[in-house]
Amino acid sequence: MLIAVIGGKLQGVEAVYLAQKAGWDTLVIDKNPDAPATGLCDRFLEFEFSLEHPVPQDCPAVDLILPAVEDTDVLTAVKIWAEMKNIPLAFDLNAYRISSSKLKSNAFFRKMNLPAPDLWPDCRFPVVVKPDQASGSRGVEVFNDEKALFSRFSNRQDLNNRVIQQYLEGPSYSIEVMGGPGKYQALQVTDLSMDKIYDCKRVTAPTQLSLQQVSRFKEMALAIAGDIRLNGIMDVEVILHNNELKLLEIDARFPSQTPMAVYGSTGINMVQMLGNLFLNKNSVDFEQKHERFVVVEHIRVAGLDLEVCGEHIMTRDGPLTVHSNFLGANEAITSYAPGKKQWVATLIFTGSTHEDVTAKRQSCHEQIVEEQSH
Repeated sequence: MLIAVIGGKLQGVEAVYLAQKAGWDTLVIDKNPDAPATGLCDRFLEFEFSLEHPVPQDCPAVDLILPAVEDTDVLTAVKIWAEMKNIPLAFDLNAYRISSSKLKSNAFFRKMNLPAPDLWPDCRFPVVVKPDQASGSRGVEVFNDEKALFSRFSNRQDLNNRVIQQYLEGPSYSIEVMGGPGKYQALQVTDLSMDKIYDCKRVTAPTQLSLQQVSRFKEMALAIAGDIRLNGIMDVEVILHNNELKLLEIDARFPSQTPMAVYGSTGINMVQMLGNLFLNKNSVDFEQKHERFVVVEHIRVAGLDLEVCGEHIMTRDGPLTVHSNFLGANEAITSYAPGKKQWVATLIFTGSTHEDVTAKRQSCHEQIVEEQSH
């Protein structure tokens, strides 16, 4: 079984990591030979997809294509390749077109009468401004008053392609939904921690939400999947504000960080599930093990300084490799090498209790600083 992962950045790292856990061979296709996932995969092919050149040259026969990029032209080209060569494509381009626009997503939430932050100018400050097409924290800015907003956007037309909504404080949560029309599964809820630029720096599971809140979250996520007729995978992010879950965004593409955490906690492998869905099995059934406690976090190490940061740091230090039992962590996906003074890592900690994971994490951080001191 050979899976072609299109894109070697963070989603690609996630997809390759889980594909290999499923026992599959992995081929990463990217225009950048130093992309993070190129250090993890079994094979790499340097190629730049375009509408003029949708079929990668010298590509081995693959059994499944899994896009891990957020470029509509590239995704369209990959779909052309899949259709020309009759290769199963684990991606829903129609659902992606809806979810990749925050303006469309917000209109969608309103149409479905689902709770979401109020939109400006029908809300009070502070407000958060988000680019329509960017995902995650890219381009997100918060303004405390109208003066600050229009000082930054003196030309009000610049706000036309942005979402402006009330900035809400509270913890954030994520869930994945997988399946096709008529049969969807909502997976485990994970808890998100953000850095100062609103990029996710840590994912933990099981969730701290109540059973009632989890049930409500799953209900909303399944309703969205059904309404957009999802065929594949989608993740949904919410914030808990004044004890109410409010929808922040949906993304109908393979995510990063949360699948790794769900796998560590439950044994559920979302890449393997996607394979089952698209390789003529039409099944999204899964067996969830007892939930273990898991922490997935990103660190940047410079000399004796260790900082937990948003996942954007993981794209800045070339190819990454996987290490088991890494200085006290169960696993690490990292650019570390002996003697290297500056490096990054995604650390994965699992344990039977919250206290186990907390102790492992603390011990690992101490061992890293000790290692760096030599």
